[in-house]
Amino acid sequence: MKTPRAFYQPLAIGAPAPLRELPTRLERMIHFVPPHLEKMRAKVPDLIGTVDVVLGNLEDAIPADQKVAARHGFIEMAKANDFGQTGLWTRVNCLNSPWLLDDLVEIVQEVGDKLDVVMLPKVEGPWDIHYADQLLAQLEARAGVMKPILIHAILETAEGVKNVEAIATASPRMHGMSLGPADLAASRGMKTTRVGGGHPDYAVLPDAAETGAPRLSVQQDLWHYTIAKMVDACMAAGIKAFYGPFGDFSDAAACESQFRNAFLMGCAGAWSLHPSQIAIAKTVFSPDPDEVAFARRILEAMPDGSGAVMIDGKMQDDATWKQASVIVDLARLVAARDPDLASAYGF
Repeated sequence: MKTPRAFYQPLAIGAPAPLRELPTRLERMIHFVPPHLEKMRAKVPDLIGTVDVVLGNLEDAIPADQKVAARHGFIEMAKANDFGQTGLWTRVNCLNSPWLLDDLVEIVQEVGDKLDVVMLPKVEGPWDIHYADQLLAQLEARAGVMKPILIHAILETAEGVKNVEAIATASPRMHGMSLGPADLAASRGMKTTRVGGGHPDYAVLPDAAETGAPRLSVQQDLWHYTIAKMVDACMAAGIKAFYGPFGDFSDAAACESQFRNAFLMGCAGAWSLHPSQIAIAKTVFSPDPDEVAFARRILEAMPDGSGAVMIDGKMQDDATWKQASVIVDLARLVAARDPDLASAYGF
């Protein structure tokens, strides 16, 4: 465990100093782009104004014989576009793959000054973060990168879930974590082939009625425990939690439900793997205008957050003042990016 003084020291001579606070950025959706496909790279200029984060995916869903093409395509995509307020991320290959080292070396050398976040798959413990942290510092120093590239861990193994608190505090580079439900399901030995979402067999029944009436089966959320554990670890460390992928593109209602559960539990955003999921994430991870209006009434009634007041027959105190602050702060961030929602929020 590093001492507090050493924690924020650069890990290589000439590397940028680590950040002490995360940049304040809106990241409602992390939109995945397969950069080995030219037709997908051609859509990036239009995506930049639509999504909060553009991510060039180099890992799963990229065929083994296209890994190098995906890396080079990402570099080309990064060089060809001005991303402005939109984040530029990449998901590199996992640490035990033959491609990870070249992913980081080539990308940082070529476009490290434009890259905001490296998403690191299958993180199992703080040791994985320490390796990437040191390597990124060396590469930043060699390439003359002026701002530190952050690390986003994917929680997709049982070992990673066990070590989630240590992962969250492993480095000042930590940006946040995402749930990786498909790989996590396999790692845990779960009996499902779904990518995120619930399962009809994971349900509870009420007690049987003496009348023999049919019993209503209520489907439960397979991921509630893991998301809650991830959110606690991230928020305690001052970083962000995200829901990951929802694989059934044909079921928009189920996708919205899963995203909304994650939003209510404290997640900042989710992955969008298909264009149809961009609007879902934008809607879900932007606070409802009515909620914002009520939260503003709480803040206006309690300017310093002390005491207690009654609003519409409900008691408001320090705790609800803090809740209202969370909603209004997010609404202001959304309003700065979305003129329509700014108007709906009254900003």
